[in-house]
Amino acid sequence: MRNITIIAALILVLFTGAYAGNSDAGKSAYSFLKIGVSAKAQAMGGAYAGLADDIGGLYYNPAGLTAPSYIFAKTTVSYDEYGEGEEIHQETQVKPVAPNRFMATYLNYLLDFQSGYLGYVRSIDKKTALGVSLNYQSYGSFKRFDRQGTEQGTFGAYDLAVGVAYSKNVMDRFSLGVGGKFITESIDNYNSHALAFDLGVLYQLEGGRSSVGLAITNLGAQLKGFSKSHKDPLPLVIDAGFAHHLRGLPLTATADLIMPTDNDIYLALGGQFEAFSPFMIRLGWSSSGQDYKTNSDKDNIAGFSGGFGYNIREYSFDYSYSSYADLGNVHRLTLSADF
Repeated sequence: MRNITIIAALILVLFTGAYAGNSDAGKSAYSFLKIGVSAKAQAMGGAYAGLADDIGGLYYNPAGLTAPSYIFAKTTVSYDEYGEGEEIHQETQVKPVAPNRFMATYLNYLLDFQSGYLGYVRSIDKKTALGVSLNYQSYGSFKRFDRQGTEQGTFGAYDLAVGVAYSKNVMDRFSLGVGGKFITESIDNYNSHALAFDLGVLYQLEGGRSSVGLAITNLGAQLKGFSKSHKDPLPLVIDAGFAHHLRGLPLTATADLIMPTDNDIYLALGGQFEAFSPFMIRLGWSSSGQDYKTNSDKDNIAGFSGGFGYNIREYSFDYSYSSYADLGNVHRLTLSADF
């Protein structure tokens, strides 16, 4: 109970800070850091800070790298001769964490920007894990012109973040995580650099069916701007999430309140249904979709997402679709492995 009180206090303090920070809306650099990297998480609307039960925690909540993951057996019911049923049991088991975990994601983002993410986590013991990640986005090739309008070849632009993470299960159902990343952005011969940190907590409520999480990502500063006289803030995001595994149904529901300091606060909702083992169907919605509405017929699906996952032994394949109305759609593919 004391841990829950601490988490609630942190959420309240950070919520106030994030709301006050909206005066910096649209002013932050490295916006690629806010583009979700897990097909599973994004199919669920990006509502993942309270679940983070796989290697995707590297991005969404580093505490999830050591948080216990639960398996729920189906409820069995027997009937007597009068047709009355009696619940026998619904077994709960802790899923063992693999010594090594790997994930790779590819997405073709809006405006045909190409993005990729690689992550690896090594479990040092049952309660400790270390991870590394690489997040890359290419903006393609652009034509260069001089002041007279004469074409002078082409130039490129890209963003890159290289990160490390540490997670510790400090108590039976309580995990902490911290991560650091070096960020660089390059446009032609110009570049900027930044250093950022991620912090996360994840608490499993008794019984393992529900969990609450809090993640603070991109907390840091720009080390070098594109000019000597100006440095941009980083896209700090505070994400408070909740997840619940329904009793008697193979369904997981998630809800996150996401507070970026460079934009409005928004709500994300998600769900995962195990249609039949090992196939999962996922749906999600984000209220941030209202930012992409343009008074067209596609406005009705802005902010909605969906996808599926398929597990074969130690391998998982996940796909997600996210709608941005007239701006287009984003498809993500994630391949992960436990070994």
